[in-house]
Amino acid sequence: MDEQNAKNRIEELTNQLNEHNYNYYVLNQPVIGDFEFDMMLKELEQLEAEFPEFADANSPTKRVGSDLSNDFEQVVHQYQMLSLANAYSEGEVADFDNRIRKVIETAFDYVCELKFDGSSISLIYENGELVRAITRGDGEKGDDVTANVRTIRSIPLKLRGNDYPAHFEIRGEIVMPFAVFKALNTELEKAGEQLLANPRNTAAGTLKMKNSKIVASRKLDAYFYYLPGDNVTINGHFESLKKAGEWGFKTSEHTRLCKNLDEVFEFLKYWNEARVNLPVATDGVVIKVNSKKLQENLGFTAKSPRWAIAYKFKAENVATTLLSVSYQVGRTGAVTPVANLEPVLIAGTMVKRASLHNADIIANLDLHENDTVFVEKGGEIIPKITGVDVSKRHPMFQKIKFIEKCPECGTPLIRIEGEAAFYCPNEDECPPQIKGKMEHFVGRKAMDLDGLGEETIDLLYSIGLIRSIADLFKLKKEQLAQLERMGEKSAERILSGIETAKSVPFERVLFSLGIRFVGETVAKTLARKLHTIDVIQSQTIEQLTEIEEIGPRIAESVVDWFAKPKHNEMIAQLKESGLLFTVSEGSIISETDKLKGLNIVISGTFEQHSRDELKNLIEQNGGKNVGSISKKTHYILAGENMGPSKLEKAKELGIRIISEDEFLKMLE
Repeated sequence: MDEQNAKNRIEELTNQLNEHNYNYYVLNQPVIGDFEFDMMLKELEQLEAEFPEFADANSPTKRVGSDLSNDFEQVVHQYQMLSLANAYSEGEVADFDNRIRKVIETAFDYVCELKFDGSSISLIYENGELVRAITRGDGEKGDDVTANVRTIRSIPLKLRGNDYPAHFEIRGEIVMPFAVFKALNTELEKAGEQLLANPRNTAAGTLKMKNSKIVASRKLDAYFYYLPGDNVTINGHFESLKKAGEWGFKTSEHTRLCKNLDEVFEFLKYWNEARVNLPVATDGVVIKVNSKKLQENLGFTAKSPRWAIAYKFKAENVATTLLSVSYQVGRTGAVTPVANLEPVLIAGTMVKRASLHNADIIANLDLHENDTVFVEKGGEIIPKITGVDVSKRHPMFQKIKFIEKCPECGTPLIRIEGEAAFYCPNEDECPPQIKGKMEHFVGRKAMDLDGLGEETIDLLYSIGLIRSIADLFKLKKEQLAQLERMGEKSAERILSGIETAKSVPFERVLFSLGIRFVGETVAKTLARKLHTIDVIQSQTIEQLTEIEEIGPRIAESVVDWFAKPKHNEMIAQLKESGLLFTVSEGSIISETDKLKGLNIVISGTFEQHSRDELKNLIEQNGGKNVGSISKKTHYILAGENMGPSKLEKAKELGIRIISEDEFLKMLE
C-alpha cells in the first residue's frame, strides 16, 4: 500500500472505530459485533506501525494502553476545582433556595443531576481533540493522567460535529461500574489476594496507576456534568450539557430541569430509592441554578459555588458488635477514641472502625464492651456510632472508660476548660505529636517540601534520623539514598525541596511551626504587624491582644509556645539552616496605612486584578476584607455582575460603592 492510500485508510478506520466506540459505550447501541470491531482495530494497529507518520495521538488504538510506566506531572487548573456545600435534608435544600432568592429576584430554574461517586476529572480539548486530562488534586493543581484517560472508551478522543469551541474544558467523574468491580474482586478472591474496598476508591486508584495497559483492562467509565469558563457561550447549564452530549460526551440521561422546589424534592425522593438500580455508585444529587449569568451573579465562596449544593442521600444505618476502643494522638496532642467493630458492609464499603470523637460521646452513648451498636456512614469518611441496642447488652459487659494516660508516651492527659477533647501535654516528646508536627511543616500550604510525605517521615523518625523539624535540614544524600524504596533520585528530590524551602516567606514559615491556634490568617497577621520572629518571641499576652484579630486564647498559646526552651533552640537551628524569619524589605515597604480602619466588601468580577489580588492590596494597606455588608462597612469595591441584593443593601445603609479604578487611586 502506498503512502496516500495508507493515510486514507488510517483516517477511514479511525473515523469508523470512533463511531463504533460512541455507539457502544455512550449510546449503548452497538451496530457491529466484537470480532468485526477487533479486526478493524488490528488492521489500524498494523497500518500505524507501518506508517507511523500518519498515526494520531488520539487514535482508537491508544485505548488499549501501554506497558510503559509514566510518572504524573502536576498541572495548575485554569479554573479552580472547588468542592460543593452539602445538604442532608429537604430543610437544608430549602435554606439554600432561600439564600439564592435573597440575591435573585427574577424567576429561575434548577438543574438536578445525580452525584456520581468516583474520581473528579478535568478534560481539555483543542480543535476538537483531547489534549490533557487532569485530576482534581488539591483543587488548585492536579496530576496529568492523559495517557490513562485515553484508555476510557466512553471519553471522546475526537469530538463529534463542528460547533464546539476551539479551546474548552469539561469536568466529570471517572467511575467503576458495579459489574466491573464485582468481576475484579472475584478474580482477586480466586487468586487469594486482598479484596478491593469499594468502586470509588478503586476508580481513583486505577486512574493513578503508572501502567496504562492495566488501566485499560479495568474498564472505567465517565459521566460529564460541567463546562467552566466563558468559551462555551450557551447560557443554560442544562442546555450546555445537551450540547456536550451532541459532541460525544456521556452525560447522565437522568438529569432534569426543575421549575420549582417541589420538582426538586420530587427528584430527590425518587432517586433516594431508585439509585440502587443504577449501574454505578451515586451518593446524592447536585442541585444547580441553570442560568450561567445568574451563576456569575451568585459567585463563589472560598470553597464552593453559591449556586450549587450537593444533597446527600440518607445514610445507611446497620447494627454490628463493638470489639474494642483504641485511642489516636494527633498533631496537637488531642486524643481521639476510635471504635473497632465486627466488620460490616455499609453503602458498598466494608466498615471495621467508627469515630467516637471524644469522651463525652462515649459517655452519652453509655458504651459497654461487646455492645451491639448502630453504625451510620453519612457525610463523614469515617463512619460513626449513632446508638446502642441496650436490649442485647449482657449484665457482665464492662462500661467503656476514657483513658487517663497518653497511649503513646504515658503522660497523664489534661482537659482544657471549655474544650471537649483530652490532650497529651508532652508535645515535644510524644512520637505521634512530633511526627504530626513534621507532617504539618512539610505540607503544601506550609513549607511544601516535595517527597516528604507521611510514610517517609515515619520511616526517618523510626530509624532515628529526625527527632524535630530542625533535623530535616540536616539530612544528607547518602543517608536518604540507602533507605528502602528511596534511591538517589528520590533523595535528590527531597534535598532539592529542602533547599527551596529556604526561600519560603516568613508568614508561611511561622504557620509551618504548628503553634496552636496560629493558622494561615493569624500567621500572616503576626508577620505583617511584627515583621520578625524575634519581635514575636518577645511579646507579652497584653501586647499581642492589642493586635486586631489576635484574641486572648491565641496570644496565650503564642506566649506559651515561645516560653519553652526547646522551641527557641529549634528556631535558632532553623535560622542557621537559612530559613526566613523576617518579612522581606519589599513587603514592608509596600505596606501602608492608607486604608487603616476601613472595612471593605468586594463584590463582582474585575478587569485589572483578581479578587485575591485585591484582597491582598486591602490587607497590605491596612484595610480589612469583610464578607458581608453591615453598618460597619465603609466601602463596597464593586466590579461587573455585582449581586442585586448587595447593591440594594448598600443603598439602604448609605455605603459608598467604588470601582476598581477608584480603589487603585486611593492607593496612589
